[in-house]
Amino acid sequence: MTLWIDDASLPDAFDNVRILRRFGRRKLTHVFHDVDGTHSLIRDWPPVMSRVLHEVVAGGLPDGYDADSSVARLVGRVGVEPLEETDRFCVESAGLSALTQMEWAIRRGIERGSVALDLPDEARAANAKIVRAIWDGRERFDDVPEPESLRSLLREHTPRLFRLYERVLNGACRDRNLAAARRDPLRWRVPGAMEFMERLHAGGAKNYFITGAVIPQNAAGAPEGGMFDEILAVGFRVGPGELVEALHGSTWSEKIPKDEVMRRLCRQENIDPSGVLVVGDGRSEISAGVEMGAVAISRLPVGAARQRQLHEALGTHVILADYTSPRLREMFVRE
Repeated sequence: MTLWIDDASLPDAFDNVRILRRFGRRKLTHVFHDVDGTHSLIRDWPPVMSRVLHEVVAGGLPDGYDADSSVARLVGRVGVEPLEETDRFCVESAGLSALTQMEWAIRRGIERGSVALDLPDEARAANAKIVRAIWDGRERFDDVPEPESLRSLLREHTPRLFRLYERVLNGACRDRNLAAARRDPLRWRVPGAMEFMERLHAGGAKNYFITGAVIPQNAAGAPEGGMFDEILAVGFRVGPGELVEALHGSTWSEKIPKDEVMRRLCRQENIDPSGVLVVGDGRSEISAGVEMGAVAISRLPVGAARQRQLHEALGTHVILADYTSPRLREMFVRE
């Protein structure tokens, strides 16, 4: 049996689905899914990240910035006021590696002077360009010459800041939502997500979860904690031959942007990108999917006007609000 993805029988718009670019008929072998916001609703991350990033941009990295007392203070400050720059950055940077988002805040703090670092003018100019480049969706800057003092600062504080963000996230919403999801998984999944993935799996396509988050591993090398707990809580099974083959993301020692995760997976598994479907709500995975020649589906709420504008500009093929349209199954044909 072969699974095909085919848009021939579908109009440009139906139910909560819009087809922006026709992709024709293709044999579908693999599906790369983002997790948070695409299938799981557990993490209400933007207001949490905005608060953490704002603290660094405005106040730097003072001694004890990640102490327990700081975590408690930040939890209490999440969502209490608009934070124009970092609120907008969280919208624009959705889908980038969380480590890149942390790096942006540190570099922006250097630019503003809140993060004290003695740098020559050319290094400051390069840092300012990287700040803008991250805003535009870039994540790798290994080719930019920078002082070791700056590289060392980023190596130390980027993962440390991410750990702080995770702790604030836990206290602000994640722990509470995770417990609720274990009691009632359906409430914390994007409507129709389980049925959508089961249809793909039953047709023979291999589903993979791709994330910009760090995926901790246990002594045996298996994923644990954080994102993995959330995936299990909303009911997805992960492992070879299961509904989801595997979960891939960054490690504490290596930032791996989603586009690199996807390309690595294609190389390692000898996957033809033309037979891949990419499903996500972030610019990183959608942009990479389009560039790779895959079919791209953006899962974005109807009210997410700016995100929909961004994804349309990136060249996504389909935008849908959720997976409940009865006609959506016509897009996937088993023969």
